[in-house]
Formats: sequence, structure tokens, C-alpha cells
Amino acid sequence: MRHIALATATLLATAGLLTACTTTSPAARPSPDDLIKTATQRLTDACLTRQGLVPPRPGQSSPSAAEQQHLADALFGTGKAELSLRLPTGYTVRAHTDGCLAAAQRRLYGDQRRWFRASVIVGNLRPEAAHTHRTLAEVRARHRAELADWRRMRARAVRAAGPLLTTE
Repeated sequence: MRHIALATATLLATAGLLTACTTTSPAARPSPDDLIKTATQRLTDACLTRQGLVPPRPGQSSPSAAEQQHLADALFGTGKAELSLRLPTGYTVRAHTDGCLAAAQRRLYGDQRRWFRASVIVGNLRPEAAHTHRTLAEVRARHRAELADWRRMRARAVRAAGPLLTTE
């Protein structure tokens, strides 16, 4: 049950963040983060819709526990997580290669496995620095290759997001 509650909270939080980024004025140029979030939402919404599911939105009535689980499985994948990375802090981060989110990541970033590795490492540079008693600059220097991969794949995602957002 805790898994379902966590999945539901994650779904609603993701939907809330992604929905919020689509309300920019026409004159405002969206940030790269907003472009990627909006494209991810469009891709995952389309994927869920193809499966006969209703994408989650803030303010919707709560679906049953079984419906929440079905939605979470479709969005995040099922079974044993195929991607796994143990961090210097001792934590292990896992993700699935199936599910709508994985498909969106492959479409935007090109290589989901490389994106997973680079984004997890880059997203945990500060905790690694604190845990290893190194400066952030030292940890960044240690992860130069991952930072370069992250920048390259993120730039690809921004380029891939443009056409997705210009077609209605």
C-alpha cells in the first residue's frame, strides 16, 4: 500500500510540476527545463492515453488503489528495475526501461541508460561531496565525463522537445 501511495504522490507531483510549466505567456520564452518537462508530459500523456489510461492531473478525484497501481505500472514500468546505480553515499538508485516515462526519456535523450547514469550522478554531486568530505569542485572534476554526457544529452532533449511542442 505504501508503494501505491508513493506512486500516487509521485504521479500527482510530476503532473503538477509539468502542468505548471505549460502556463507561460506566449511572449515568454520557456526555459530549457520547462521545454523538457512539457515535452516529457506530452510524451507520457500520449503513451498513457494509447493504453486507455487517463493521465493524472492535480484536482482529479483519486482513482481506486488498483487504478493507481495500473497507472503507476504504465508510467514507471513493472518488475525488477533494469537500471541500477550505487552512489558513493551508499544509496542505490533504480529505474525501469519499460513504461511511458522510459519511452519519453529514450525519445528525448536518445539513450536512456546513459541518461540515467549521467543524471543520477550529476543530481547527486553535492551529497557525494558531503559524504566523501571533498569540495564540490573536486567531485565535479572527478565526474567530468558524466557532466559532459549530461550536458550533451540535455541539449539533445531541448532540441527534440521543440518539434514536439510546436505540433498540437
